[in-house]
Amino acid sequence: MSMKNMLTSHDSNFKYMRFESITIKDIAKALGLSTSTVSRSLSDSYEISLETKQKVINYAKENNYRPNPIALSLKDKRSRSIGIVVSEIANSFLSQSINGIESIANEKGYSVIIAQSKEDFEREISSMEFLASKSVDGILISVSSRTSNFDHIKKLYDRGMPIVSFDCVVDFEGIHKVIQDNYKAAYDGTVHLINKGFKKIACIASSSFLSITTERVKGYIDALKKYEPLLKISDIAYIDHGGLKAEEIFDAMDKLMNQKEKPDAILTCSDRITTNVMRYCKQNKIGIPNQLGLIGFSNLDLTDILTPSLSIIRQPAYEMGRKAAELLIKMIESKRAITEFETMVIPCLLLERESCTKY
Repeated sequence: MSMKNMLTSHDSNFKYMRFESITIKDIAKALGLSTSTVSRSLSDSYEISLETKQKVINYAKENNYRPNPIALSLKDKRSRSIGIVVSEIANSFLSQSINGIESIANEKGYSVIIAQSKEDFEREISSMEFLASKSVDGILISVSSRTSNFDHIKKLYDRGMPIVSFDCVVDFEGIHKVIQDNYKAAYDGTVHLINKGFKKIACIASSSFLSITTERVKGYIDALKKYEPLLKISDIAYIDHGGLKAEEIFDAMDKLMNQKEKPDAILTCSDRITTNVMRYCKQNKIGIPNQLGLIGFSNLDLTDILTPSLSIIRQPAYEMGRKAAELLIKMIESKRAITEFETMVIPCLLLERESCTKY
């Protein structure tokens, strides 16, 4: 007998019951108290006796009572929600950042709404407008690799929308920013390649106008100048869509590897670029590290089990997300206008593995 027939034969009057959460009125009725007494008990009012408070709290816990978020938002004129704009949720760094953001939001009683720009400037603008239309209390944004104009962000900010920028940050002042130590991370990664004996080191980075790219490329160049002044700097390749389009990285690798003096090592400056360079090398039978040393920014969990295992610069994604969320919620809940802003810089971690070690 099918499940449908079983339900029909056993209970022809079966109906789907809509779930309804318990309310203050339900608690009051069950305990024989007024709704105002229950409400004050739940808010720990000094006007209510300890015995009554405990009675109400115990009943609320036993029956999974949750405050009505709509009622709370009407009371304090906030939606208790924050918006997040990132290029791509599937990006391992950004997904870990979002986990950090959500951990703080959950602790503070906020929900989150996530929008993806997909490395598209117009989509980023519409995402910001969408979140503002949903009356979020504030927005966290990591700008796309195509964003060189920040007017859409500044316009919302100047109208009073609390905004914190993290990772790929805006270039105007008067706003909290949370970044990683991009310069030192790229500097240390390049020095590591030099110390391993590589003689011609190239660099592949995201769009040249992004602050994150400028800082990483400067670290790369300064390391070459200081530690190996005679070492020739190969072409620095810039990728327009942050590695989202594999063909752009493959084109950049074709140009680098078809030079008369091809590089013997590469510093890659983002998750997507790093993995796609490895994919290119595999497809073109370029041996890592004997033919090409590789170290790259990456937060993928599988880099240690690749063949060869990948030397990476691990970014503090989760911690950055937590710090950015803390700063935003502090802004939202501040009783006074924020006049002092900070740029929080968090160090990265270099993990040495086989892709930088010649056999």
